[in-house]
Amino acid sequence: MPARLSRRDFLKCSVVAGIAVYIAPPGSAALAALFERERQRPLPWDASTGRIRYRTDATAKVTGEKVFSYDIRGRDMPGWPQEQAHAMLLRVGRADRAYAGFDLSILDATLKPDHIVTAADLERDGVRFPPFYGEDMLLPEGKTPAYLGHAVALLVWHDFARFRTAKTALKFHDEVIRWGAQTGPLERPPWASFRYVRVGGATPFEDDAYSSLKDTPLFPAGYRKNIPQWPQGNANGAIDAQGMAHAEAIATALDAPAAGTLVMEREYFSQSIDTAAFELDNGNGWFDPATGTMHLVAATQSPHEVAEDGARMLAASGLGVKRLILHPCYTVGYGSKDHNPFPFYALMAGLYGDGRPVRLANDRYEQFQSSLKRHSFRIRYRIAVDRASGKFDIFQGTMHGDGGGRQNFSPSVCLVAATAAQSIYYFPQSDLASTVISSRALDAGSARGYGTLQSMGATEMLVDEVAAELKLDPIELRQRNVFTSGMKNTQGAIPGGAQRADEVLAKCRAHPLWQQREQRKREFEAAHPGKRYGIGFGCVQKDFGTGAEAAFAEVSLSREGKVLLRHIGIDMGTGMATSQSALCIPWLGRPADEIRTGDTQWPELPMFETGDPWLMQQAEQDRNVGNPRWTPHYVSPSSASNSAYFFGHATREAARLLFTQGLWPAALAIWGQGFGGGQLAPLVVRREEARWVDGKLTAGGLTPLPLQQLVAKAFELGLATGAIVHTFNRWQWAEAEFPLEGSDARLPLDGIALRWGDGQGEGRGTPTANGYRMIERTRAHYPPAQRNNAGVVYYSAIGTIAEVAVDTASGEVELLNHHSVLECGNPIVPELVSGQLQGGLAMGIGHALHEYLPLYEDGPGNGTWNFNRYTLPRAKDVAVWQQSGEVLPALSDSDPPKGMAEVVMIAVVPAIVNAIAHATGLRFRELPVTAEKVRSALASGRVDATEETA
Repeated sequence: MPARLSRRDFLKCSVVAGIAVYIAPPGSAALAALFERERQRPLPWDASTGRIRYRTDATAKVTGEKVFSYDIRGRDMPGWPQEQAHAMLLRVGRADRAYAGFDLSILDATLKPDHIVTAADLERDGVRFPPFYGEDMLLPEGKTPAYLGHAVALLVWHDFARFRTAKTALKFHDEVIRWGAQTGPLERPPWASFRYVRVGGATPFEDDAYSSLKDTPLFPAGYRKNIPQWPQGNANGAIDAQGMAHAEAIATALDAPAAGTLVMEREYFSQSIDTAAFELDNGNGWFDPATGTMHLVAATQSPHEVAEDGARMLAASGLGVKRLILHPCYTVGYGSKDHNPFPFYALMAGLYGDGRPVRLANDRYEQFQSSLKRHSFRIRYRIAVDRASGKFDIFQGTMHGDGGGRQNFSPSVCLVAATAAQSIYYFPQSDLASTVISSRALDAGSARGYGTLQSMGATEMLVDEVAAELKLDPIELRQRNVFTSGMKNTQGAIPGGAQRADEVLAKCRAHPLWQQREQRKREFEAAHPGKRYGIGFGCVQKDFGTGAEAAFAEVSLSREGKVLLRHIGIDMGTGMATSQSALCIPWLGRPADEIRTGDTQWPELPMFETGDPWLMQQAEQDRNVGNPRWTPHYVSPSSASNSAYFFGHATREAARLLFTQGLWPAALAIWGQGFGGGQLAPLVVRREEARWVDGKLTAGGLTPLPLQQLVAKAFELGLATGAIVHTFNRWQWAEAEFPLEGSDARLPLDGIALRWGDGQGEGRGTPTANGYRMIERTRAHYPPAQRNNAGVVYYSAIGTIAEVAVDTASGEVELLNHHSVLECGNPIVPELVSGQLQGGLAMGIGHALHEYLPLYEDGPGNGTWNFNRYTLPRAKDVAVWQQSGEVLPALSDSDPPKGMAEVVMIAVVPAIVNAIAHATGLRFRELPVTAEKVRSALASGRVDATEETA
């Protein structure tokens, strides 16, 4: 990247805290080293079938080209110095004593770092974490580490050979760190607590007596020994006191159940795991003091956060940084790189490179010691069931998660775990409380599943035990209690769209694996002495989205008829770039020829946000809604399974707007040319009749027109040739009215910019940048802030049948086969859905049977963990050649795609545990179910867990 930006480039910058921020889009000259246009090839697709042959990034990835930031060195970047410096973070392996400095005498004099940065240096220079990450980017001497693995110093070498040798010498040498007085671990209050109480009406469809959506979620007044102190119950008191009165009534009913009511109480544990991302956390930063420019190549799911908060961090430093140029890359994340602190460490390292680029990149030991982990949870559930009908009545849950040493997304995970606990079931009454504590464990963040794997997995195990107690087919019991369309969730919200878990259950119940399970058990065990055979089932529905989803997307046409798609989303391994490109086909007759991802600079549509969209009060929204450039949220990171539905909505609407304001009027003009200079052919033709056939547009029997001809006419007539949109969703799409005609007068968008013709002439709207004009809305309709209380309303469902064999001698559990039925609307690219399904299942299998991290001193925070002691499932462990899956057909061809990248990993976990119970008669409630646990349980004849049943 050249040190000096052109005037045009500078106009594409935003200014944050006095620092100009430029995010270089993949495909630009600045990123030729990372995303050459030949590496991101146009999608090969068949216009007659719409099938895509392979991903847009497939060739680059399989040939090892540099699409990941982990591969980038300074010499790969245009304009960067050729000399590459390397750095490492020195971390501590304990958190119960005062830190007293470090000793590098273990290194030969020739291997000493060229630059050492400590907390004192950061304090002198004013370099500190963005507030989201708390204090002590580097731990000062005299303080007790907040968590195991806390960084205490940055060590920089100007050449790779010395760096590599010194790093190897320092590894596993605890004596490098000096310690002072014993203090014990820090004691801090929990990161968050939430409680959702609901008492429904006489039927599932009547008004609730109390719910969090209608009334309020409950929040503690404080904590005593990490236990939340909830408000005092009072049926006639304040709204939260009324909620507690209902919670107390629920507890009383469970303590003294009516005749004919089964009350079952169980406790479950879901462990901490490593996210095991293929690409390790890394960054490469170069500070050019001559121009005051910081350049950063980074792996992140949250480029906007890195740009905005990184600029504030640099502005506060006092080191003369005037400009930040960020290069976000394709990555592999699944939550592990969403609001991860590592990019800020990489920014910090770049400041101390003495003019050289500084590469800070974890090896796998460091990744275990510092990467975001999945929250461990201990969960206690009580459920009340009518014995005669098998209908659920009451569900009560208390969940305690461990969030580790930094808050990160623990409050959100805490909330989502509670709101997801109901899984696919309707409960007339529920009381679900969740707390996530702070501890000396590693940070836990937005790992795939996001709290729902833990809470729903436990629910599915509990339901299987209820079925056994009632002597009912486990799927039949689920069918009697399944959540259907129009019912309210445990927050009192009616989910959006049709709920189809009942169809998933019916499909799974009819599957041969389930129908023949007892016969197969007899035959297998007769043929395999010493082994026990079992079939288990799990079914869940997972929310997707966050309740504050926002996106920008641009779809534009060149004079040559090439389609450009520009988007905020980052492809983190899901195939987002490919699927978003494919969403252009229905409106433009072809996928995008070029896609630029991770772009958060949108001067063409200058929207701005205020406050926190999740905490926003209605008064703040009402105060700002009249400003056509205001939005509750600017952009979202790539997370929460948001690309297919939420990001896809932006892409579809931009492509649709380009069609309605550009290509369709161009088509009408062409068709009308031969009939009296402007009169249409003597046929009635409507826009809804338009169809793309073999890449040509036709309607009502009129002559098919190729895209290039339409584009030429659009440029000639000054019609729309580019569209940029902004979207916002708070469990409901924001809509706005615009000064456009017909059905475009009110759209599910809150911001629009159009480019008319080549952008040089006149057109409707206010001129902004790059030939675009903002079509300012005349009125906006935002979902009320109260909808934040809904928790979640968008769901996708999956059911999984697992077939296992248990070796009674070794305790080893072999997964023989599994079949899944997924409901996810209309898949954009079916092959990508299949890939996500298979990958998610493998992750769930690992969670159920293999993966485990101790939380504290003997866990990864001590720096000694790698895959030699952490077991990921291999091909032999996932039934790679036997597994099967199917996608439930969409209700219609207009159904939107649903987010499904998280839900696919969850149901297989309880399915495996329930299959082990079918095989052995033993219930396991602590994950993972290892061979040692099975062997011990078989020897004793029981699993040690709570057994209370009324």
